Amino acid sequence: MTDVTKVAPASHLPSTVAGNLSRREISILIVDDEPGIRSFLQRALAKEYGLVEAVENVEAAETLRARCRFDVLVVDISLPGRSGLEWVEALHLGGDRSEVIFITAYADLNATIGALRAGATDFILKPFRVEQLLASVKRCIAKRAAAPAAPSRAGDEPARSAKNEMIGDSPAIQEIRRIVERIGPTPVSVLIEGETGTGKELAAAAIHRASRRQGPFVAINCVAIAAELFESELVGHTKGAFTGAHQSREGLFVTAKGGTLFLDEISEMPLPMQAKLLRVLETLRVRPVGADHEIPVDVRLLTATNRNLAESVRKGLFREDLYFRLNVVSVKVPTLRQRVADIPALLDYFSRRLAADLGVVPYAFSPEELVHLQAHAWPGNVRELRNIVERALLLGHTPCDNVSRETAHTPTEPSMTEFRAAWKLEDVEKYHTLRVLGDTQGNKSEAARRLGISRKTLERKLSAWPDTRRPAK
Repeated sequence: MTDVTKVAPASHLPSTVAGNLSRREISILIVDDEPGIRSFLQRALAKEYGLVEAVENVEAAETLRARCRFDVLVVDISLPGRSGLEWVEALHLGGDRSEVIFITAYADLNATIGALRAGATDFILKPFRVEQLLASVKRCIAKRAAAPAAPSRAGDEPARSAKNEMIGDSPAIQEIRRIVERIGPTPVSVLIEGETGTGKELAAAAIHRASRRQGPFVAINCVAIAAELFESELVGHTKGAFTGAHQSREGLFVTAKGGTLFLDEISEMPLPMQAKLLRVLETLRVRPVGADHEIPVDVRLLTATNRNLAESVRKGLFREDLYFRLNVVSVKVPTLRQRVADIPALLDYFSRRLAADLGVVPYAFSPEELVHLQAHAWPGNVRELRNIVERALLLGHTPCDNVSRETAHTPTEPSMTEFRAAWKLEDVEKYHTLRVLGDTQGNKSEAARRLGISRKTLERKLSAWPDTRRPAK
């Protein structure tokens, strides 16, 4: 394992690759739990580049990143503890701009899609040739050199990008932005509430960026942690503290030092661990499992839940004192049903972003497709919408049949959707006509009355749109 004390100070290392930086000025971090692979990669890259470090897990990688920035990360997807995929996703949410090469011995579609979603520049299967690795690193460097420069001064806010933002301009989203702007710079704990798939982690990342904290944004889903490993995961453990503890390990509170720790689905935390979390919040110190001393921590805690936590308190499933400690400020993330006006912007954003990730042409949604999608109840919220867009890109058409008409709802307010500038007048007319027809549950007579035209005129217009999905009434 790399001796951290030998790493050069951050001020002596480049934060970005721009202009005419030579290869000897490039910094690379390798994260792989196999000693042979680490040694092989480090030897191969050290011949070409100035700083090449290799560590065996995410915790050691975070220790190095606290000392300096790296231009390229070479990360194994399957790592002990936190996976490489989960770690990189958290880094990018926190504003890190390092280029990433994922390596894995197991190739499957889910891993590939996950790597692309995490923002990877390349994806390499083991075993691989040196030439293949070097070519991949060169692509990363070329991509990084072409990108705008990242902040290099200590204290600069992490780079902002649409990838990390909550998309839309509906009143509900504008209110979220206003709240984030007010509470971001404060140190208070925040409880983020909302249904599954609404974007609670995006709200947490926005609060972290607004806080200007120097450390990383570290996110973990409490559902993914086994009950018996909760304490070790959060506060760490010493070597030999329990069966299987072959080496000491820092917990997430230490990993997030100087930054923000986001605990998603906090309602799933076991009661015994809730008491220990409360003590950490009150003392700002952690005691690793098996240790005889405490470690001070400087971490802002954000939590999220898709349940009614107050109801869980009444049922005895969640500690009341911890609830009040976490719920200093509450942020409620709206459902997609409450922000239907944002659907066109979300479709456009996901279409462009996923098309770039998958290497396909962005999908242009037609007026009738927008009507159909805006009428859906979206039980899976933004996450479900994203999946629909991804399938449309892969299939070449909108899988509207997968959006059940049984779950459709009638909007209670007029849509605030802005028509796209590229639409023709006929497209606008078609969109509005179909939207009104949907609002009337397919009743053509009522739709014609609302539109101020005769039923015969409405039927003539519908017959001119043979691709229109319309009710039979």
